[in-house]
Amino acid sequence: MKPFFIAALLCGFGNTAAFGQWQVQAIKTDADFRGLCAVNPKVAWVSGTKGTFGRTTDGGKTWAVGTVPDADKLDFRDVEAFGEETAYLISAGLGEDSRIYKTTNGGKTWKLQFKNAEPKAFFDALAFWDEKHGIALSDPVDGKFLLIVTDDGGEKWTPLLEKSRPAALPKEGAFAASGTCLVTRGENDVWFCTGGAKSARVFHSVDRGKTWSVSETPLLAGIESAGVFSIAFRDGKHGVIGGGDYRKPDATEATGAVTTDGGKTWRLIEKPLPFRSGVAWAKDRWVAVGTSGSDVSVDNGVTWTPLDQEKYNAVAFTATGEGWAAGPKGRIAKFVNADK
Repeated sequence: MKPFFIAALLCGFGNTAAFGQWQVQAIKTDADFRGLCAVNPKVAWVSGTKGTFGRTTDGGKTWAVGTVPDADKLDFRDVEAFGEETAYLISAGLGEDSRIYKTTNGGKTWKLQFKNAEPKAFFDALAFWDEKHGIALSDPVDGKFLLIVTDDGGEKWTPLLEKSRPAALPKEGAFAASGTCLVTRGENDVWFCTGGAKSARVFHSVDRGKTWSVSETPLLAGIESAGVFSIAFRDGKHGVIGGGDYRKPDATEATGAVTTDGGKTWRLIEKPLPFRSGVAWAKDRWVAVGTSGSDVSVDNGVTWTPLDQEKYNAVAFTATGEGWAAGPKGRIAKFVNADK
């Protein structure tokens, strides 16, 4: 523990080592990562620009990196995986640049499952309830959010019925910043978060998207670059949202909030963080990351302690507390708990 403590002092963060530290890991790419999935203590996947994906099967000691064929111009903003062999990638972009690919052999080959045919759509993220049932989110088309679902592991993706598509405010959209603007939990719950409008909001469905409720949040809103960027839950009731204005990564105005009722209401964090694009539950603590650093909370999001000032876009943890953060220029770091 002494080396971590000394390093923290040198970096000007006092005794933050007591909360854990990041350990940088090597991967041979300069792609910007925004997609990240921590499957188990050994397996994690990342995704990013230039059609890039990465995978570790040994806890991050080594990372294999590849490019999806004929997708080198795509930006994979989210990755969802089920073990070391099966994973899904979703690319963000207008029209046909929004696509979903799947591998069942660890990235050796990829199958194009979905190519967006709606010119106004821009897909942001995808999430799964189990290996067969998933959902993907696009920004609004003609005033309503476009969501597609699968019940067969992605063999077909079907748009939700018109009556099930929630209405959007003028200029409202989701941020494809970390793959965590859309999350699922349990057998039926799904949430997504938004910004860019007069209000930053959270949508919730308890029936896999058939019906939706919506709540306003106290996060910064009113401009196209601000809102809720990430949402995470540690159980069905307790959650955290993070965001702010990505054009002002160091600003600390209304960037985080917590809920104790499943997202019906949100309470602003008293001492706001800088802009944060990713939040995650790490077994016994919350971790938030952004392009100005990362923070940890061990009191259910009431107070936060800085971990570092590196640039990150995404963060993800396993149920047992192993986690990674990923960011620009191929940056990957593993969370090292001070207790270990």
